[in-house]
Amino acid sequence: MKHARTGAAVLGAALSLSFLAGCGQAEGPAPAAPPAQTAPAHNDVDVMFAQGMMPHHEQAIEMSRMAAQNAGSQQVKDLAARIEAAQGPEIDKLNGWLRDWNAQQSGHGGHGGHGGHAMTGMMSTDEMASLGRTKGPEFDQKFLMLMIKHHEGAVEMARTEVEKGRFPDAQQMAREIMISQQSEIDSMRTMLTQH
Repeated sequence: MKHARTGAAVLGAALSLSFLAGCGQAEGPAPAAPPAQTAPAHNDVDVMFAQGMMPHHEQAIEMSRMAAQNAGSQQVKDLAARIEAAQGPEIDKLNGWLRDWNAQQSGHGGHGGHGGHAMTGMMSTDEMASLGRTKGPEFDQKFLMLMIKHHEGAVEMARTEVEKGRFPDAQQMAREIMISQQSEIDSMRTMLTQH
């Protein structure tokens, strides 16, 4: 019984303090609720960047997998492995953004969804088939020339995102693509002189 009286006394004191604290406040509007956390804004350029870069990266991965089988040079095989390792996770991010934005994913799936040339640097179906039929040093030359063209297209798409996009994460990815793929372009040009 003693515990019940103590609990009631504590409850009564707490209610009295709450009432007194409320009496001391000046009347006025209730404080505004804190703003809801919202995702950073995006625009149509961000959506186009994600929709375009996904199939672009998928085609680069397809080309890189050909290199694992057909390249004559270990240097080309190593480059292709780095390209695949970098672009796979980027595809996942791009896909996630499109889901978050309720934006339609482009008709991706390698080069087939775009007829090959809908985006800058994309290989045509014929170019991909021709690359797949070559082996050894001939493959190395063709792969390097096509991948340079492909990377140049990605750099151009990334530049547009940096200049006109709005979504910070997409712009950051675009900056990273510009840096990494330009570096790979420079390396591939050097490799072309060696093969």
